Amino acid sequence: MSTALKSKSPSTAELRELPRLPSLQPTAPNAVRLFFNRELSLLEFHRRVLEEGFVETNPILERLKFLSIFSANLDEFFMIRVSGLKEELDEQVTELSPDGMTPGEQLKEIRTRVLPLVADQARCLLNDILPELKEEGIEVLSYRHLNRDQQADLDKYFMEKVFPILTPLAVDQSHPFPYISPLSLNLGLRVEAPPGYSPADPKQKHGPRFVRIKVPSLVPRLVPVGKLQTRYVLLEDLIEANCASLFPGMIVGKCHRFRVTRDADIEIREDEAEDLLRVIQQEVRQRRFGSPVRLEVSAGMPEEMVEYLTESLDLLSEDVYIIDGPLAIQDFMSLYELHRPDLKDKGFEAAIPEWYGKRSIFDVIKERDLLMHHPFDSYDTVTNFINEAVDDPDVVAIKICLYRTGPESPIPPALIRASEHGKQVTALIELKARFDEEHNIEWARRLDEAGVHVVYGILGLKTHGKLTLVVRREGDSLKRYMHIASGNYNPTTSCTYTDVGLFTADDTIGDDATELFNYLTGCSRQMEYRKLMVAPVNLREKMSALIDREIEHQSAGRRGHIVAKINRLADNQIIEKLYEASAAGVKIELIVRGVCMLRPGVPGLSENITVRNIVGRFLEHSRVFYFANGGDADVYIGSPDWMARNLKHRIEVVTPVTDPAMKTYLKNVLLAAYLRDNVRARELQLDGSYARVQLAPDEEPFDSQEFFIERIPDSSPTLVSSCK
Repeated sequence: MSTALKSKSPSTAELRELPRLPSLQPTAPNAVRLFFNRELSLLEFHRRVLEEGFVETNPILERLKFLSIFSANLDEFFMIRVSGLKEELDEQVTELSPDGMTPGEQLKEIRTRVLPLVADQARCLLNDILPELKEEGIEVLSYRHLNRDQQADLDKYFMEKVFPILTPLAVDQSHPFPYISPLSLNLGLRVEAPPGYSPADPKQKHGPRFVRIKVPSLVPRLVPVGKLQTRYVLLEDLIEANCASLFPGMIVGKCHRFRVTRDADIEIREDEAEDLLRVIQQEVRQRRFGSPVRLEVSAGMPEEMVEYLTESLDLLSEDVYIIDGPLAIQDFMSLYELHRPDLKDKGFEAAIPEWYGKRSIFDVIKERDLLMHHPFDSYDTVTNFINEAVDDPDVVAIKICLYRTGPESPIPPALIRASEHGKQVTALIELKARFDEEHNIEWARRLDEAGVHVVYGILGLKTHGKLTLVVRREGDSLKRYMHIASGNYNPTTSCTYTDVGLFTADDTIGDDATELFNYLTGCSRQMEYRKLMVAPVNLREKMSALIDREIEHQSAGRRGHIVAKINRLADNQIIEKLYEASAAGVKIELIVRGVCMLRPGVPGLSENITVRNIVGRFLEHSRVFYFANGGDADVYIGSPDWMARNLKHRIEVVTPVTDPAMKTYLKNVLLAAYLRDNVRARELQLDGSYARVQLAPDEEPFDSQEFFIERIPDSSPTLVSSCK
């Protein structure tokens, strides 16, 4: 594999000269020693995902899955992060990143790191994954290696299923260079008339012309050979083999693959948008016309054609990535859908509580709080909570925040049923959830048409919090039931993301939740919450105060200890506060899935901080915060990461977990498992590289995610949901 982060990494001796707190200067020359670059740190996360595709102990289709995820992640990285840097470069932004790099320097370093990554990915696919799949009876073949009967069958398939929807676009005096849709797979070739050909118009030149053929996305990329659905050819290979049929009477050159990535970041001036729904729709449509930011070409493409495409797309040579293998590897995920459980991780049945189906969930929550740890605890508990609220005649109101729901989610239809039953239903839908805008727009329309009160949030803020409030009439009073979580209300992703959620009927949290929804739907200026931490109102201040409290405990001789499991750490102020706590002697253990700008292990600054992450079967998505508090620990769960956008520009919700048994589970089981992991875990090094945790000579392997699966009771009811 390629080498890890090294650019601008100072030596230990240089780090010893770092100014001591509190005089940190993030934009001074010492900035590189204080922070890792955010974009490069994100790229390192993508590297770790790719590396899982190289792990030979992973089932072969799981290895293919990791290569596919890497491709999709890299596409988004270019669409959002690289496009943003290129925009800064075009606008001549002079402000440096927190680690002291210009936009141009970041773009150069990104290219330096991406090139070996995509080369590693292609080699892994061609030299490891596909040959091993062949041994297992799954084969991706070249058209030219098929026998005549097989080719004849595929040629017939081409003429019936593919040929009618192909539209070759030639470039000449009357046909300008065509628009290339983002992330579409294309064939480029030269076509020319045979010798002696005379055009009808003598002024019309008839030399070689460039032609673009878009590989249709409506046809499967992997075309089956025969009826067994175990052997395939690539659709672009089949098109190339039959390319002459598109240009009868012409001399057809060799086809070469290429692919264009465009800027997909949506910028909305909400203060000028009279109809946010309409504006978001327009921007989503415009996304496909964003400026090109990357050109991928197959390794055999002639330099002349590469230069032609680069110039026609108004790109530079450094925007071109030559791929020695198939483009858009994520399309190979269709092989993962094959019924080959022997080539995948073992499926499991998620646990459902013993009371499920026997008692009302409201009766259970009234007795005690409930903590869910998905996917090991079935997400059916969450959907049941909402469905029971819909069908319960005593429930008078349901309020919910929807960030990413997915097109097939059962939750919006349940809300529609609730409205039809005469309940007051409020759905706060985040239209600006990146790449889910179209799904959310569609659900917003359907909910609104059904009489649901649909709200799009607060001007200038994304609503990222995961919160449901159910109001139930019980006797002469109203009782409130809440669900607060780290994950989206999306049952589909609940099998592949790890998340935590809390059901509670705590009256004080109910007061906070009520006032929060008033803040979201009305004109409330609520600035105080009793138990909940809410961004952008009080979350940063409360988190900083909790860190300060650990410093005070440490100074008083009571050992300070912080453990945080988050997805990203990229807020300068929080990082500086953690540096301060570390310098005071507080032990800080961070489990950070992706971006981490904090540099651990710096003598005198962060030597008491460790950072590790887990890349495994599930996408780690839960957020848990532990503060020792001198022996009377506080534990919190919620939706935010420690990033400026979560603390300042989003509505986020964090709740305390007060039940002693649940606090013990979160600290001594959940967090402890991730800190013990020596199979999937990597630790962030002083120079920015990530090293796999090494087993001690007498240490047993411990995989945290498998540990949670093994803890699922064998006696789980048969109606549990399956996670394959």
